[in-house]
Amino acid sequence: MNLNHWLLQATSALHAAGIATARLDALVLLEDELNTNRTHLLAHPELELTPKNIKVLDAQIDRRVTHEPLAFVRGKTEFYGREFIISPAVLEPRPESETMIDLLLTRHAELVSASPTRNITYGILKQVQDDGTLRIADVGTGSGALGITAQLELPQATVDLLEIDSAAIKIAQKNVIKFATQQTILHSNLLSATSTTYDILLCNLPYVPDDHTINQAAMHEPKIAIFGGLDGLDLYRRLFQQIRSLKNKPLLILCESLPPQHTKLAEIAEQAGYKQATEDDFIQAFQLN
Repeated sequence: MNLNHWLLQATSALHAAGIATARLDALVLLEDELNTNRTHLLAHPELELTPKNIKVLDAQIDRRVTHEPLAFVRGKTEFYGREFIISPAVLEPRPESETMIDLLLTRHAELVSASPTRNITYGILKQVQDDGTLRIADVGTGSGALGITAQLELPQATVDLLEIDSAAIKIAQKNVIKFATQQTILHSNLLSATSTTYDILLCNLPYVPDDHTINQAAMHEPKIAIFGGLDGLDLYRRLFQQIRSLKNKPLLILCESLPPQHTKLAEIAEQAGYKQATEDDFIQAFQLN
């Protein structure tokens, strides 16, 4: 079977299944399998596929017609300009989560240049300045995309990855190895397994309300990484309850949630001693009062 024949066949199958990006998805899978670019593929429709190529590609199409996310079928996805390993054991990193990295970089610059008179708790700030290392935790890391990106963007910081799910930890470990960041990964229910004092928390916790209807693609993702209770904020309540008991609280907490949840999440953060410092789309930054 030549390339063009397979492409027509695969596109037809995906289109019949209601995949809006049918031809594009088929081309992406061809690029992966043949390790070439789209220009080359389209310029040589007569290329013959090997039986092994066809077996692999047909199996991938069979998965995609069920609306399994293309990233899971491929085993990889892009986040903040880097390619991460993923699987159905983790949530696929979303473009909106990249805003958290943007805010982290902005707020990080402010924190390290702040003086004790800029409404930041002096004791914690002194701790950051004394050893020259900013300590960051990616709480509920999943694939590790947020925390590893933070480490790569801020190599002078120490970024730990915290995750409760063992299957997700295996994916995070693969990405730590891939990017050679040598980060610590902790099997932890939020902050429960660590006594480290963190200066910044990155928190993309499950926030979808339990009764919310998700699309077909999201149905292939782990429910533990999606649903967060009746109003979607149960995990954030537990997190801030843990933070309230800390002797040294984080200076800054970045959270992702649905925009309509932001007011309630700000109230939860306020009870733990935090005020909203920044809001950008799905992301909120909370600063210690």
